[in-house]
Amino acid sequence: QVLLVESGGGLVQDGGSLRLSCAVSGGTFSSYVMAWFRQAPGKEREFVAAINWSGGSSLYVDAVKGRFTISRDNAKNTVYLHMSSLKPEDTAVYYCAAVLEVKPWAYYRGRVDEFDYWGQGTQVTVST
Repeated sequence: QVLLVESGGGLVQDGGSLRLSCAVSGGTFSSYVMAWFRQAPGKEREFVAAINWSGGSSLYVDAVKGRFTISRDNAKNTVYLHMSSLKPEDTAVYYCAAVLEVKPWAYYRGRVDEFDYWGQGTQVTVST
């Protein structure tokens, strides 16, 4: 069984930074596409960023481009989300997700249904 555990969330001021981590166990981490999603109160879960098995390719939603960076350390079975210039609208529960990379990277679109494994989420709150 694949287990994903997020950490690093918290309360930060507008314009601040946070780094989220997601530790993965129970599978072959280096075979997975890893992603971050977020869900704000009353809204649907939305894609934030994804990274391929090697870390050589990544994908971002337009709202976070230039502010967030996804990275991974295959030796530590961990994926990260570095968030800077945070805005109140970034407030949400952030979820880590994983799926075996079985199709070419270009076919991944960041849809919720593309991912098989999910963490429990970590709260990020950006105050004004």
